[in-house]
Amino acid sequence: MDVPFPVWQRILIYFTNIKISEVAVVKKYLLLFTVILFAGLVPAQTIKIGYVDSQIILQQLPEAIKAQGDLDALYSQWKAQLDSMSQIFQQGLADYQKQMNTMPEDKRKTVEAELVQKRQAAEEFNVKKFQQPSGEFFKKQEEIFNPIKEKIYKAISEVAKAEGYQYIFDKSTDAIILFADPAFDMTYRVMDKLKRG
Repeated sequence: MDVPFPVWQRILIYFTNIKISEVAVVKKYLLLFTVILFAGLVPAQTIKIGYVDSQIILQQLPEAIKAQGDLDALYSQWKAQLDSMSQIFQQGLADYQKQMNTMPEDKRKTVEAELVQKRQAAEEFNVKKFQQPSGEFFKKQEEIFNPIKEKIYKAISEVAKAEGYQYIFDKSTDAIILFADPAFDMTYRVMDKLKRG
């Protein structure tokens, strides 16, 4: 006869056997569980919870639109450089493959070395510019958007304090919001705060 484990042991077993891919899901449930638990422990106090959609804010905020445009232009410029480097390598490789049987040995080695150098230069450029998270593109993205995000978070905080909200969730991230009453949508109140300054 199997003796069922007590609840606390089942929870412990579950959390010690989770996979790395399940960590984000567990974090979401822990956040939801904490909010529900806190709400249950403080019955005398009304907890006001709202949400925003940061994607809408970023799509409508003039500074964010300009920043995204600047970032897109930089990406296009670097991508064009990388494409050009790749085309030069591909063309050189095609030419080499057509002529390699008729080339003298020393000329063939020189062309091969040049091709290797061109391929390595393209790979290094790609890593330098686009590798996550250390590439220049991602550093530039952080540099451009951090002041904007701070401004948005400050506006969210000010609206939440002014209207008495204890928690504000972001609808566009991985937070679990299975149902959202539009009455608690703070997105446009935050947009109004950002526009007024």
